[in-house]
Amino acid sequence: MRTRHIALSLLASVSLALTGCSAGSLGSSDDSGGDGKVSLSFLVDNAQETVKIANQLGKDFTAKNPNITISVEQRPAGTDGDNIIKTRLSTGDMTDVFMYNSGSLFQAIAPEKNLVALDDGQNIGNLDKNFTTTVTANNKVYGVPWGGFMAGAIMYNKDVYAKLGLSVPKTWDEYMANNAKIKAGGVDPVIQSYGETWTSQLFVLGDFANVLSADPQFADKYTKNQAKYATTPAALAGFQHLQQVHEAGYENKDFASAKVTDALRYLAQGKGASYPILSATLSQLIADNPGTENKIGLFAIPGSDASKNNLTVWAPAGVYIPTTTTGAKLDAAKKFLAYIASVDGCNSQTTASQPTGPYAVKGCSVGDSVPQAVKDMQTYIDAGQSSLALEFLSPVKGPALEQICVEVGSGIRKADAGAKLYDEDVKKQAQQLGLSGW
Repeated sequence: MRTRHIALSLLASVSLALTGCSAGSLGSSDDSGGDGKVSLSFLVDNAQETVKIANQLGKDFTAKNPNITISVEQRPAGTDGDNIIKTRLSTGDMTDVFMYNSGSLFQAIAPEKNLVALDDGQNIGNLDKNFTTTVTANNKVYGVPWGGFMAGAIMYNKDVYAKLGLSVPKTWDEYMANNAKIKAGGVDPVIQSYGETWTSQLFVLGDFANVLSADPQFADKYTKNQAKYATTPAALAGFQHLQQVHEAGYENKDFASAKVTDALRYLAQGKGASYPILSATLSQLIADNPGTENKIGLFAIPGSDASKNNLTVWAPAGVYIPTTTTGAKLDAAKKFLAYIASVDGCNSQTTASQPTGPYAVKGCSVGDSVPQAVKDMQTYIDAGQSSLALEFLSPVKGPALEQICVEVGSGIRKADAGAKLYDEDVKKQAQQLGLSGW
């Protein structure tokens, strides 16, 4: 699930309100005057929560650094926003600081050419390695995290589990045993929402931490065409999970047409016990189903080894400094990034918007007022039991995965056939990227 594609689907799913685009000046702010004061321009996307966080960070940073002010500018999300970022970098008209994707899209903006490398002065030693991996080029780190991690996991109704005396499963066999008891209790064990096809991928993509546990070199071998989903047991397991859940009759009856809104309502009402989904949908869950903050928990998709049941996470976006930022502005920009990558910076973001995932800065806490599912995610992060989704470790991702997952999860195609078909889909995409070995 490439970052941009999933972000677009997710934005629609969690119903983020977008403000109108106000691009502001295409050039950077004036350089500092003789009075020693510096004004930094800061470009972010125009999602309502993003703008709130940016303004709060600017306000709180200036309170600690009175000689530096932050002027927030907005750009659209999606492809239009990508084009603005690339155009402004290529023409030298980028703002002094900007927020943008990590991972593959970060690599696409030629960081070694266009961005300023960071060092310990920007607190990069205080950042979670899962994040720094996604903003590193040629062993240099170029960004600090914006917001928190997102997980591909299973959200579950704690009341249903408690009523039936069930514990959080750490292996797939334990999960299926729980599901058998849940179905016997008159509740749909597993909610699926294939009416929005992107949601069908979670048993595969969210299972990647288990793939890495079984083979830490899988992503590298996969990129070089030395490993396949169909012939790697740990990778094939995600497709098998889809098949097993369907064949056991554990899905909701309307799994083929249900959408995210429906699935979250079933989960909140206890009509369904668990839902494999992205944790960022918590915002929509709570908005549409008030009072569910502490009723819905989260656990990693179980694998075959209880001792290595890690959480698959999607890294936050990054905040970067373009090479066009120089002099006093560069010094000020580095201070601003150091602030974002600190506990004070996390607290500032929390003041503006309730976290929906753990921060990527060591020592930062999401607090006690966040939903239970976020606290559950924090437990995995703190314990070092998390790893990145495949999209952050490999550029290879075929476009037909969600349709293939729908077919396997609907009984139209068997797991092994689905995995083989996806390997063919991936081959076409890898060849288009010009990767060696394909």
